[in-house]
Amino acid sequence: MTCLKGRLALVTGSTSGIGLGIAHSLADAGAHIAINGFGPEEIIGKILEDLRAKQVKAEFISFDVSDAEKVATGINQANEKFGKPVDILVNNAGIQATFPTEDFPVEKFDQIIKINMSSNFYAIKACLPDMKNQNWGRIINISSAHGKVASANKIAYVAAKHGVLGMTKVVALETAKTGITCNAICPGWVLTPLVEAQIKKRAEENQTNFETEKKKLLEEKQPSGDFVKIEDLGSMVVFLCSEAGANIRGSDFSMDGGWTAQ
Repeated sequence: MTCLKGRLALVTGSTSGIGLGIAHSLADAGAHIAINGFGPEEIIGKILEDLRAKQVKAEFISFDVSDAEKVATGINQANEKFGKPVDILVNNAGIQATFPTEDFPVEKFDQIIKINMSSNFYAIKACLPDMKNQNWGRIINISSAHGKVASANKIAYVAAKHGVLGMTKVVALETAKTGITCNAICPGWVLTPLVEAQIKKRAEENQTNFETEKKKLLEEKQPSGDFVKIEDLGSMVVFLCSEAGANIRGSDFSMDGGWTAQ
């Protein structure tokens, strides 16, 4: 499938987990890929090699998503490296921390809000002018089941992911008469490094083991009993970027094994 052939996609937080999977799905659909995130040079090099093997261009664009000026500079660098503006923006970067509200460190709260929510605004603001000039663009914000419902000890993450959905609707309304769409995807539990860290923390706190806590995590929230597959999230992103998604605007898609149906 090459429905996105020649398009340029920037995926934040794409050196591992959900973002990396989405980058591969977009490359499979023919899009050139700008990846962003953290990781050893050799791992990033291997990611670029794997993406280029799909007969698309791929570059690593390093910038701090929590800094508005650095985001704008990074997006300009992507435009220059590829010789064209970003067509598809996937805001995926995110971090997590869990504490009771009264114990939540203020610095960590502010960091989560900046990386998980404000970064979306910074990137959208930087990409919109070029998208409007060419009257085409796709903006996809990766929110969460926690953008619709809450869990204890996650005040920053839940606040940020709810905010992402509000932001998605505003941008969709502002671009409703253009060829630009803005939508969100709300995954449930996906077995990513971020979720694995949460499971390990639970195992330490409960004096159990990884497999026990992994099973309990799914039983508590996700009726399907299975983790959401990264490949399925990537397929949804490609669909929203295709012409079939041209009139989907301001929507949020739950991919959570039934979590938010409860």
